Amino acid sequence: MMTLMAVWAVLMLLALPALMLLGDAEKMRDPVGALNNVGVIRRYHEERARRRAEAVEAARFAAELRTAAVQAREAAGRWQAHWRAAEEHADGAWQAWRKAEQRFARTRAGAAYPVPDQARTPQEYADRETFLHRALRAAAKRGDLPATALAAAIAGRDGWDPRLHPVDQEIVVLRAVAGHRRRSHRRAVAAEQAAWQDARLAASTRDRLCREAVTAAARAAAVHRHLPDREFRIVLVGSRSWSRRLA
Repeated sequence: MMTLMAVWAVLMLLALPALMLLGDAEKMRDPVGALNNVGVIRRYHEERARRRAEAVEAARFAAELRTAAVQAREAAGRWQAHWRAAEEHADGAWQAWRKAEQRFARTRAGAAYPVPDQARTPQEYADRETFLHRALRAAAKRGDLPATALAAAIAGRDGWDPRLHPVDQEIVVLRAVAGHRRRSHRRAVAAEQAAWQDARLAASTRDRLCREAVTAAARAAAVHRHLPDREFRIVLVGSRSWSRRLA
C-alpha cells in the first residue's frame, strides 16, 4: 500500500506542470513560457531558503562569538587582577628581603670583635639552646623563616648549632632570615612574571574575540532581513548594539 502511494505521489509531482497548464487557458497558449515561470518560481524559493539558512547561521555565529567575547573580557579582568596581586606580593617580598639584609649587616658589624666563649656548664649550654629555639620560633612566626627551621634545629640538622654564643646565634639566625627572604623574593618575581604572561595572553585573546565578534555582528546585520522569525532578529539587534560599544 505504501509503495502504491509513493508511486502516485511521484506521478502527481511529474504531472504538476501539465496540470497547471491545463488549468489556465492563457498558459496553454504559451506552454514554454509557463514552464519557464515555474522554473523561475522554484529557483526563487530555493534562493530564498538558501539566504534564510545563511542568515540564521550568521545570527547564531554572531551570538556565539558575542558570548565568547564577554567571557574572554571577564577572564582577562581576573588575570589582570591576579597579576596586580602578584606584583604587589613581589614588591613586598623585595622590601622584606632588603630589610633582612640591612638588619643582618648591622648586627654583623656590631659583632665585629669575637665574643669570649665562657659557657662550660650543662645549664649554660641548655640556656643557649633555649635561646636558639626561641629565636627560631619567633622568626618562623613572623614569616622570616620556614616553620621547618625549628624542627631542623631541634633535630640538629641544617647546620644549627645550639652551643654557639647567643651573639653568634643571632648572626646565624639573621643570615638564615636574609637567605630565606632572598629565596622568597625570587619565587615571588617568578610568579609575577608568569602572571604577567598569563594576563597578556588573556588580553590578546579578549581583543581577538572582540574583533571577531564585531565582524560577525556586522555580517549578520547585512543579512538580517532574511531571518525567518522575530527571535533571531532580536538576537541580532542586541549583537549590533553590543558591537557598537566595542568599536
